[in-house]
Amino acid sequence: MKLRTKLWLLVVTSIVLSLTLFIVLSVWIGQKYNQGYSLNSLDNIISTTIRQMQDEQAFAKDRVQPILDNAHQQDPQLRFEWIASDGIPIYDTSGQSIPYSFKELADRVTHLPTNLWTDGEQITLAASTDKDGQSYYLLVSLPSEAMEPGQFYFFMRTYKILFTLALPLLLAFLTPYLLSLWFFSSMNRRLRKLNVALNRVNLQSEDIELQDNAKDEISQLNMHYNQMTRRIRMQITQIEQFESRRKVLLSNLSHDLRTPLTMILGYAETIRVEHYKDTRELKSSVKIILQHSRYMESLLNQILDVSRQGVDVRNIRFVHEDLSELIRKVVADYLLIIDEDNLNLDFNIPETELVVPMDVLLIERALRNLLDNALRYGNEGRYLGVQLTEEEETAIITITDKGKGVNPEDRDYIFDRFYRSGGRVGQGLGMGLSIVKDVAEAHQGSVEMSSIPYQETAFQIRLPK
Repeated sequence: MKLRTKLWLLVVTSIVLSLTLFIVLSVWIGQKYNQGYSLNSLDNIISTTIRQMQDEQAFAKDRVQPILDNAHQQDPQLRFEWIASDGIPIYDTSGQSIPYSFKELADRVTHLPTNLWTDGEQITLAASTDKDGQSYYLLVSLPSEAMEPGQFYFFMRTYKILFTLALPLLLAFLTPYLLSLWFFSSMNRRLRKLNVALNRVNLQSEDIELQDNAKDEISQLNMHYNQMTRRIRMQITQIEQFESRRKVLLSNLSHDLRTPLTMILGYAETIRVEHYKDTRELKSSVKIILQHSRYMESLLNQILDVSRQGVDVRNIRFVHEDLSELIRKVVADYLLIIDEDNLNLDFNIPETELVVPMDVLLIERALRNLLDNALRYGNEGRYLGVQLTEEEETAIITITDKGKGVNPEDRDYIFDRFYRSGGRVGQGLGMGLSIVKDVAEAHQGSVEMSSIPYQETAFQIRLPK
């Protein structure tokens, strides 16, 4: 069942239920707490008594007395008086027989209906009948306390007047429901817009931006929806970029593996059939096979990094180690390559210890990636700089080369996974720098890059001490 249908059913049911409760409770409370005589009930008693006397032709005292005494027994609070037209009482249930003057009779009914609601007042109602041209009067009196307390000051003679009273009452009942209906209709309309917008969320269609200036829960839902769609669209864009880079990665990987594999197979076949001139040429072939084998090993290690999804922060184990000594040990492994490539090594590491909390294997992995990156792409500058400095709260590792650098349009993406900039296309899968960034952030540090082609390209890791 739709929310709108439920709302209408709720409103109609509430109106019927409220009116029913109003009527039932009013009648019940009136019967329970509004005890006494009403003008209508007194009129019925008087009419019944007069009719009985007319039917029995009871106008004399001996005929009237039984009838009035019987009526008085049924309603002990009522006083019945049967009076002739000259004011002489024929019979009084209270036992009085003093004649009335016109003034005394008039005074008894002068203050009606005001004395109906005044405690201690006597209320008198009168009715008349004729016999043989002679008028007789029946007076019925009772104390005001015996009257029903919930009586009105007026009587309604037509249903039109009743309608004029019922219309304001009906409007008073309906106003809260009409306001509730307006409120829930507005809420339903806003929820329907949100529902339509959610149904539109997919990869093909444009997202709907919901504008809602209210400050309620639905407005918060709309705000969260807008944030969610923006995140989804951004993630879709990232996935598309990732997919594009994955395709480029597979293409580059097939090319990068094919070339060294071809070289390895060629030189291995040369050695197998002994097509070399001397031992020197044999060693040269073996060296080439070894170099390309190591390169393929490097590619396989990077593929393994891809399968591991970078750095798992949950498995990092921090220990306090000397960062200076770690850098010396890592750089020592590259001295042969540095000599072979005739690079000028600018090694600036302090002799004193610099102890920082770190995962030694991860920091070593990041250092080797930066050194591999500098040797691979910056060897044209024939320079390699390794520097360790410190500030008050931070240790700073800087790896510098003077190669072709990084193009300006690639600098915002250089640390993205699988990204290889146009200025540094070559070997590798585009994983090295992204792993460096992951390692630095896992240590609550950062990595920065600056590049001036053929002057200085520097990568800087900042680690908290």
